[in-house]
Amino acid sequence: MATPDLTAAASAVDTARAVVQSGVRALRDAGGADVAQVLAYDVAHAASAVETASGLLDYGAKGDVEARITCAFVAEVLGELAAKLWGREASWGVAAGVLDGADVRDFVAQWRDAETLAELGATDGPRHLDGDFELVQDTFRRFADEKLATVAEHIHRHNHDIPDDVISGLAEMGAFGLSIPEEYGGFGTGGESEYIGMVVATEELSRGSLGAGGSLITRPEILTRALLKGGTEEQKQRWLPRMAMGEILNAVAVTEPDYGSDVAGIKATATRTDGGWLVSGVKTWCTFAARAELLMLLVRTDPDRSKTHRGLSMFVVEKERGDGHGFVLDDGRGGRMEGRPIDTIGYRGMHSYEISFESWFVPEENLVGLDDGLGRGFYLQMAGFENGRLQTAARAVGVMQAAYEAAREYAANRVVFGSPIADYQLTQVKLARMAVTIQAARQFSYVVAQRMAKGEGTLEAAMVKAYVCKAAEWVTREAMQIHGGMGYAEEYDVSRYFVDARVLSIFEGADETLCLKVIARRLVEQLEPAPA
Repeated sequence: MATPDLTAAASAVDTARAVVQSGVRALRDAGGADVAQVLAYDVAHAASAVETASGLLDYGAKGDVEARITCAFVAEVLGELAAKLWGREASWGVAAGVLDGADVRDFVAQWRDAETLAELGATDGPRHLDGDFELVQDTFRRFADEKLATVAEHIHRHNHDIPDDVISGLAEMGAFGLSIPEEYGGFGTGGESEYIGMVVATEELSRGSLGAGGSLITRPEILTRALLKGGTEEQKQRWLPRMAMGEILNAVAVTEPDYGSDVAGIKATATRTDGGWLVSGVKTWCTFAARAELLMLLVRTDPDRSKTHRGLSMFVVEKERGDGHGFVLDDGRGGRMEGRPIDTIGYRGMHSYEISFESWFVPEENLVGLDDGLGRGFYLQMAGFENGRLQTAARAVGVMQAAYEAAREYAANRVVFGSPIADYQLTQVKLARMAVTIQAARQFSYVVAQRMAKGEGTLEAAMVKAYVCKAAEWVTREAMQIHGGMGYAEEYDVSRYFVDARVLSIFEGADETLCLKVIARRLVEQLEPAPA
């Protein structure tokens, strides 16, 4: 069995980081991410993978299994980076063979070796959570096993609503108040424990069901952050305590049919009227809109479209509950709101809607920040979604973990040519790579949570989402493949994991936009100025 060498692993990470930095400089010299988009996308993903590997180094020092997982993952990252570079070194600004140094090549060769990975097998390693977070993990895992896993497949196949007992059960556990400060009836402390607790809880709920579990606590997270950033004290007192108790639930209405990640161009408007505003326009991909009693709505309050994002404001729109088949509501003043469900291949239970507003009245006091909030909607939305990226990564880890556990169990029991497929080297390597990827993603999410608790980590939050969500597609695909024909059958949960994972790189910031507009741009901004 190979002997792990964390010094060599750290050196390989340094080498990879230097290559990425060269790529960032080349990107700047090529005119930036808007010009050299392919380079920007590849550099952003490479940087995200390298930072994930770097975040695993401390984990590797905690034991032999941890060290093996770390070495295997670092080698995987170097191999993927080499594939991005080969034949394109000039565009990255590096010499051919930049990764061919004997120390790096020998390290990668050893830890990408099939026998070495097969020896790792289905070893996913300990998480190293402290006692409080282990309790959080156990509590939410038990709920996921007993309440979510038993109904998840039924919800998925029949596109049903999330059962009320799931929502009430999460409310009783305080799941909707994890990020709401204690002074508003929640459990948020503003410190590291709040962020780590949210990540742990989200992973476990998503392991039970992405659509009926992990994503349920994302929406209050987003609205809470926005209200804390720009809401008045009266608004915080009005909504946050009831949200923390699960008495009212919310949805997010930002995206429009023609404007997704480029929200600065949205067209839905709010115009002043006696006592408030009249909202007109269309929002789409508004998840959970029927069941929610509140909508976090981003609209244009300044008719001058040249002001782009500076003309946007945020409202909290109160509404009656609807159901998964759609809804039509009136405001009693001639205004109308209609929600049309959008059928999707996965991520069912919450349902996504296209919502049309026709002169829908919103009281003056529902403008977040009141007059001080005019024109600040874009920034409040960004504050809400910033932590949503970390939470989405945690959701991806949960889906991956569920898929991995299903594949491991199936491989142990499925006999082909006289032996369980878990005995075959190819299956062992697949499971090892899956386990290594999941643990790396999980540990990096912990690192990012710690940084965000200090008011840092915005770039890393984008990176962890970019890397982990794309990895989830591969992990769930491999888990499905291990199941063979049964992986394609709806009677096995693994098919649901596969279609659920596909949405992760789309929502909360599409992968391409996240890489080009956030990660690559920030990496270039962090460079020292080019010499005159």
